[in-house]
Amino acid sequence: MWCSDRRRLLILGAAGLLAGCGFAPVHGPGGAARALAGQVAMPVPRTRADYLFVRRLEERLGPASAPRYRLEAPLEITRDSLGTTADGLTTRYQYLGQSAWRLLPAEAGPEAPALAQGRVEGFTGYSSTGSTLATRAAERDAEARLATILADRIVDRLLLAAPGLRAA
Repeated sequence: MWCSDRRRLLILGAAGLLAGCGFAPVHGPGGAARALAGQVAMPVPRTRADYLFVRRLEERLGPASAPRYRLEAPLEITRDSLGTTADGLTTRYQYLGQSAWRLLPAEAGPEAPALAQGRVEGFTGYSSTGSTLATRAAERDAEARLATILADRIVDRLLLAAPGLRAA
């Protein structure tokens, strides 16, 4: 039988392969993400970037009332200048950020083995060619974007580790 719409055939074939390998949506009913929803105590923010980072983590995972897990995720953010004019004025900056994160049982001490761990990195940039106010607004926006990028990457890795957490 000839199928003139090859995309439909490919989608149906991919769906069949995924169903055969035990694929299940992480956010679906009974999905692995339920093991983390409202179950992760967040790090205490110390800076504006930390606050934005923790806020995004809580948006994605929910606030924890009686957490089963504790996330340790210190942020390291640096700012580098990228573009300069002939006069030596910097016209572009880049924020580089990283976090070596660990997910621990809520009551575990600092030396306890991690249930999941990893390292995430990201970067954003902004221009400083506008007014002082515009440059400051662009700087704050770049910091917020970087905090969101790092938090989203950690949550993605936590969701990938979630099936193993349910069994633990």
